[in-house]
Amino acid sequence: MAAQHRRVRARGTAVGVVAAFVSAALAAGPAAGAVRADDSAPAVPSPPRPTAAPTAPAAPSVPTPSVPTPSVTVPSIKPPSVTVPSVPVPGRGVPAFGAFLASDGRGVARMEQLSRWLGDAELRVGHTYLPGNHWSDIEGDIGFLESWAQWRNARKDRMLVLNVPMQERNEAGVSDDEVRRLLRRGASGEFDHHFRALAERLVELKVPDTVLVLGWEMNGVTYTHRCGPDPESWKKYWNRIVTTMRAVPGQKFRFDFTPSRGRDAVPWTECYPGDDTVDIIGMDSYDQPAGRSFDEQVSEPYGLQTHVDFARAHGKPISYPEWGLFRNGDNPEYMRRMLAWMDKHRPLYNTVTDYCPHGVWQCGANPESSRVYRSVLSGRTHDADPQTTPEPTPETTPDATPVPATPAEPTPPQNCSPLDLGPVVEHWLGGRLCLRIDWWSRTR
Repeated sequence: MAAQHRRVRARGTAVGVVAAFVSAALAAGPAAGAVRADDSAPAVPSPPRPTAAPTAPAAPSVPTPSVPTPSVTVPSIKPPSVTVPSVPVPGRGVPAFGAFLASDGRGVARMEQLSRWLGDAELRVGHTYLPGNHWSDIEGDIGFLESWAQWRNARKDRMLVLNVPMQERNEAGVSDDEVRRLLRRGASGEFDHHFRALAERLVELKVPDTVLVLGWEMNGVTYTHRCGPDPESWKKYWNRIVTTMRAVPGQKFRFDFTPSRGRDAVPWTECYPGDDTVDIIGMDSYDQPAGRSFDEQVSEPYGLQTHVDFARAHGKPISYPEWGLFRNGDNPEYMRRMLAWMDKHRPLYNTVTDYCPHGVWQCGANPESSRVYRSVLSGRTHDADPQTTPEPTPETTPDATPVPATPAEPTPPQNCSPLDLGPVVEHWLGGRLCLRIDWWSRTR
């Protein structure tokens, strides 16, 4: 199931909620209901896993004019013969790690700040998300990709991880029946040209080796690209997308199949599209549901141990594109155990989701977990072996106040989620509106 996401990719879904708050604010004057705050997200980007995800209260939506879809007969294509990029399994040394800090250029700037907070640790992985509101988003017509491409190309050993939705209106609460129809249309090739455009865009930006987390958390119910309504069509659609993108000259993409931990709405193994089109087997794993211990997260059906075993059986490296705190609050035991799990099983990369309630640097609500994260990773370079990292002691644990060393922006109030309304509205309001993250509750 998806964690609590605040990402550029989710802007379309948030329009209804934002509209209600902004209307109230505008009616009362520029200062009404406003709290000045920094944005931050680790998106949506296009994100505790119970056996079934409860439905969140429906937010008012902004009417969108319907556009009839033309009837197009798409000829079947024969997949071209391509060489699947080899993915090295990490050896000794520190596996690549980073964080999701924001989808756009602000996330790029925060990478250096987080590195300084971690004692100049080497953050080799940058992570961002494409919005899934419109097909133009998924085609990569997003200005912030240029900033991430520049960051990636500044050093040869860096890695760019990009979450890619498989459908537009990706968080619009589309029904299972419509999802089933969309998956079948995708499997027939109707949407190929959108993914070809994205591949060409990434090659043009000189990031042809981007790791693409395609259709993430497909075993849940949050996204329009979910697998449950028609697993067979979902797998055919995935294979079609990968075949299309690999056919673009100059590409070296790696495709990361990333479910959420646990069974969720459907066992994620039923969605696995095959070894020929999957390079990495990832897992989004947050500290949830409430009361579940780390040992239970390891041993639960389709949990952390199943993930490791499944990847080993298929000869694939693992990854953790999203992980962090959640339903159990500031939980240093989870943080310690999750870091130790990754040191033991050596994923190709991991990126902690660093915003409230999940994060350790941009979220002041988790000071004890922040202290653990910082003490374990502070000063790490990729020449060191994590097995030699000493256990933190009160004498060696650095101050873990989770704020940037030189913050470029004001820190948001605790338990507050800044709303991204755009520069014009924010200038008129005199600051950013801040929505409390506990304005509604989702129980697991």
